[in-house]
Amino acid sequence: MILVTGGLGMIGAHTARALLDLGQEVVVTSHRQSEVPSFLAGKVTVESLDVTDRDAFLALGGRHDISDIVHLAGSIPGEDPVDFFRTDTAGLFNALGAARSWGVRRFAAASSIGVYIGRTEIPWHEELALPAADLPHLIVAFKKAVEPLTTHALHGSGVQPVLLRIGSIWGPLMDPESPFNPIPPYISAVLRGETPPPLYADDGGDSCYAPDAGRAIALLTTAETLRHDTYNVSNGRPSTHRELVAALEAITPGLQLDLLPGRQHGPGDNLYLDITRLTGDTGFAPAFDVAAAVADYVAWRADNPR
Repeated sequence: MILVTGGLGMIGAHTARALLDLGQEVVVTSHRQSEVPSFLAGKVTVESLDVTDRDAFLALGGRHDISDIVHLAGSIPGEDPVDFFRTDTAGLFNALGAARSWGVRRFAAASSIGVYIGRTEIPWHEELALPAADLPHLIVAFKKAVEPLTTHALHGSGVQPVLLRIGSIWGPLMDPESPFNPIPPYISAVLRGETPPPLYADDGGDSCYAPDAGRAIALLTTAETLRHDTYNVSNGRPSTHRELVAALEAITPGLQLDLLPGRQHGPGDNLYLDITRLTGDTGFAPAFDVAAAVADYVAWRADNPR
């Protein structure tokens, strides 16, 4: 059985779904979220767990035969950065302690595309040295710290670490007004019958649809062998706002959306993640291009608020 912490969040739920599709038994944990997505209802075991509670975390091993852990649980920073770091570090350490105690095969932990900030090469690939750079958000700062904490904590344990450098993910279950990706708020405005603020046509970047990201993580968790401990998780190509608008107009009769020409900050290339490692070790290929992702998301939102 595979444990997915934060398994009712956007990435966690799609990871759990992909694991089920691969024939795995899955237990997911959730602390504040209680609603189980329709595509998981009755198919996964749900454990209510505060991952900062070490004893409660370890007790899961007495109720389930857990073979692998995907640690995706995390919190949103408030006013006190120390509280945020304390909470998410405690959760990580408890998950790592459980992995060692239970002797699991593989421990996958969420890192971020943000660890590459400061590198000018495009695309970003796993062999780039991570620079010292100012980071835009506390979450990115924590994710950058997750990598050495995980590899050092598991050294000599027999548990294989898998660091997931996750790109900009969007799709079903994401907050429709999320500040972390412009696509859901833009589509939400269209679905409300509003005219969203115009986007720059050639802006964009690394936006991966959530079901693809979940499948990539599931494949990395279940692969018979992995040749590396760090993998980019995305769709391996940049997309543009021009593609987003074209996809929306194609499925919405009469819709015409304005685009601003070029890129907001002048000529250049959009950043994205190279997924050569991911594809080579798992056979992963994205199932959704921009048009398919937009159509799927709009259909999902017809019956779901997020």
